Amino acid sequence: MNRTAKRPINLSLDASLVEAARAHGLNLSAITEDALRVRIAQENARRWLEENATAIAAQNAWTAEHGLFSDEFRGW
Repeated sequence: MNRTAKRPINLSLDASLVEAARAHGLNLSAITEDALRVRIAQENARRWLEENATAIAAQNAWTAEHGLFSDEFRGW
């Protein structure tokens, strides 16, 4: 198993949420890591779309004018 290095950090969290999580036996570190992975992936996708917006718009315009490369092979 590939283990990544971990380091302690300080977070300020709503006390009632922490208490509820502990009451349910939830692992705050694992939940935080999972949430960060999701948010980082969302931010990467948002940035990619922003950085490539011009190219995407150009491709969409070309496709709207000329159609898809595979249009002649469609059976529907």
